Amino acid sequence: MTTDTPARLLQLLSLLQTPREWPGGELSERLGVSRRTVRRDIDRLRELGYPVQATKGADGGYRLVAGKAMPPLVLDDEEAVAIAVGLRAGAGHAVAGVDEASVRALAKLEQVLPARLRHRVSTLQAATTPLTSGDGASIAPETLTVMASSVAGQERLRFAYRSGDGTPSRRLTEPYRLVSTGRRWYLVAYDLDREDWRTFRVDRVTEPFATGARFAPRELPTGNAAEYLRQSMYRRQETYAFEVTFAAPADFVAARVPAWIGSPEPIDERSCRLRASASDSVEWLAVRIAMVDCEFTVQEPRELADHIRELGARLSRAGSGSAR
Repeated sequence: MTTDTPARLLQLLSLLQTPREWPGGELSERLGVSRRTVRRDIDRLRELGYPVQATKGADGGYRLVAGKAMPPLVLDDEEAVAIAVGLRAGAGHAVAGVDEASVRALAKLEQVLPARLRHRVSTLQAATTPLTSGDGASIAPETLTVMASSVAGQERLRFAYRSGDGTPSRRLTEPYRLVSTGRRWYLVAYDLDREDWRTFRVDRVTEPFATGARFAPRELPTGNAAEYLRQSMYRRQETYAFEVTFAAPADFVAARVPAWIGSPEPIDERSCRLRASASDSVEWLAVRIAMVDCEFTVQEPRELADHIRELGARLSRAGSGSAR
């Protein structure tokens, strides 16, 4: 019999998070308390924000259902390890769709994981090799979690940094946001030594250290970290304008191209136009456009149209060869 009420509530919550309906009598036996106590405990969980649904009947069943808000979850050891490994694998390779929210979740989970479970997570990750797409560099998940915690806690961050030409430096920053482009992670931060905003490729960061010194967030010039990163990348690299029309609705195309490339504009209900500037190679952009999976026409530049024509011919020849 569990006489400690908080411990009993956690045990009850753990049972209810199993996707099934629990008869009141079975919960009473599992917890070693009366059915009346079970009903009181259910009421306490509801007061804490857990949406527990009750069904009428001789034995009266209980089920945890979806609510308006996300209440805290109770995970067993295996579940916690599985989630941590999954988040680490995704975060370490900047997989599209795994953004700053996922890194924050990983930081919170690893903060409370017991040492024995952290060891299991590290062992599992070291023993597996993820199959990832793109050419994004691999990143130590610990680097991302330190950065995410510093962003969330508004805590100054110190780290070693290697620039594109290999020049090493030490940076003291006020981290603002982590941004994923789908291939790489970037940190947008205010550089205290240079007294200006900077963007840092996270795969070039080593020895990140949260100093413990708090700061009041500064106002970012663009007001949006993703937009600031886009402008910063274009300032540093040679860019070219392109224009492509797609024989598909704008929302269809927007779901299939990275948001930082640009947003398609509707022409009508069945077509749209994408006008933007790119700093990536023509070859990479051609592949991204082809992956939208609809008919399209390249208006400019000529280099992009020529490369797509050559790519199409190459793919056609490859397909003809495999058919024989």
